[in-house]
Amino acid sequence: MAAMRRPFRPPTPANVCSRWLHLVTGGMVAVVALFIRPEPGGHGPLELVRAALLSVPPLVLLGLVPVVRLAEGLQARLMLVPGRPSPHRDARRAELTAAPSASAADLARTVCWLVLRVQTGALTLSASVWLPLQTVRLAGRGDGYALLAPLPLLGLAAVVVGAGALVAAAARWLLAPSAAERIAALEERTERLMEHNRLARELHDSIGHALTAVVVQAGAARAAGSAAFTGQALAAIEETGRRALEELEGVLEVLREDSPQPRDRPALTDAARLLDAARGAGAEVTAEVSGPLESVAGPVSREGYRILQEALTNVVRHAGPVPVTVRIAVHGGTVELDIRNRLGDAGPVSGSGRGLRGIRERARLLGGRAEAGPDAGSWRVHARLPAAVG
Repeated sequence: MAAMRRPFRPPTPANVCSRWLHLVTGGMVAVVALFIRPEPGGHGPLELVRAALLSVPPLVLLGLVPVVRLAEGLQARLMLVPGRPSPHRDARRAELTAAPSASAADLARTVCWLVLRVQTGALTLSASVWLPLQTVRLAGRGDGYALLAPLPLLGLAAVVVGAGALVAAAARWLLAPSAAERIAALEERTERLMEHNRLARELHDSIGHALTAVVVQAGAARAAGSAAFTGQALAAIEETGRRALEELEGVLEVLREDSPQPRDRPALTDAARLLDAARGAGAEVTAEVSGPLESVAGPVSREGYRILQEALTNVVRHAGPVPVTVRIAVHGGTVELDIRNRLGDAGPVSGSGRGLRGIRERARLLGGRAEAGPDAGSWRVHARLPAAVG
C-alpha cells in the first residue's frame, strides 16, 4: 500500500522540474524524427505527436541493446528521484535498476519504457510549447479573454505534474531490478553484514585482550613495589599496546578500503605472543604444541588464534594469576585446542558471555565445534576445528 500511495504524494519543486526535464529530453527524440521526416501539416503539436509514433520502431530496436537499460536506469535514478542521498531517497533509487538487460523480460520492459518515455515526453513537450502560446494569445486579445489567460498555464502545470508522476510510477515497474538482481543484492548485503560481524569480533577479541592484559599488568606492577618487576610490566604493556594498534589499523583498513581481510592477521603460528602476554599478566602458563601448525589452512589458523586469545583473556580477567595448561595439536586433519585453568576465587565463568559465544560461532562457521565450562575443578575451553576448509 505504501508503494501505491507514493506516486500521489505532493510533488516538490525539485521533483517537478527534474521530471519535466527528463520528459522533455525523451520528447526530443520525436523532434529529431519530425525533422528527419517532416509532416505535411508543419511542426505543430499534433505533428510532433505523430512523429513520436513514427519513432516507435527505432525505439524497439534500441531497447534490445542490453546496455540501454543501464543508461535509462541511471537517468531515472538521477532525474526521477532528485536530491542529496538520504535513507528515503536511497530506498527509492534502489527500486530502479542500475544494470544492463540480462533476460528477455528485461529487454521487453526496457522497450516498453522507451516507448512510454518518448510518447509521454512528446506530449509534455507539445504542451510546454503550445499552452504558453495560448496564454500569450488570450492576454493579447483584451476584453474578457485576459481573465482566461492563466488557464493554459494551470493546464500545463497539471500536465507536467501528472506526466511526471506517471513516468515515476512506471519506472518503478518497468525499470525495477529483476529477481536475479534482487537476489544478488540480498546476497551482497548479507555478505557485508557478515563481514561487519566478523570485524566486530576481531575488535572485541584483539582490543579486549590487549586492554585486559594492560590493566592486569599495570595493577600487578603497582602492587609488587619492585622496580625490576615494574620495568618488565611496562615493557609488556608497551609491546601489548603496539600489537593492539597494529591489529586495530588492520581492521580499520578493511573498513576504509573494503579489502577482503585485515593485513597481517595473526595465526596459530603466532600463539607464543599470546602465551607470553598471559605470563606477563601473572598466569602460570604451560604450553604443549604438537603437529605442523604451518600446514593448517589460513582461515582456520587465524580463527584458532582468536579462540586461544579469547580463552586466555577470560583466564586473566576472571581467574587471575592461576596455573593454565594450553594444548595445541594438529593431527588427523583436525586442529584441537584445549585450554584449562584452575577456577579462581570468583568462581566459574558464565557460559553466556559474548566472548564465549564468539568462540562457539567461530568454530561452527568453520565446520567444527567448541565447548566451554567447568570440568573436574577446572575451567576448560575445548575446540576441534578442521585443518583445511573446503
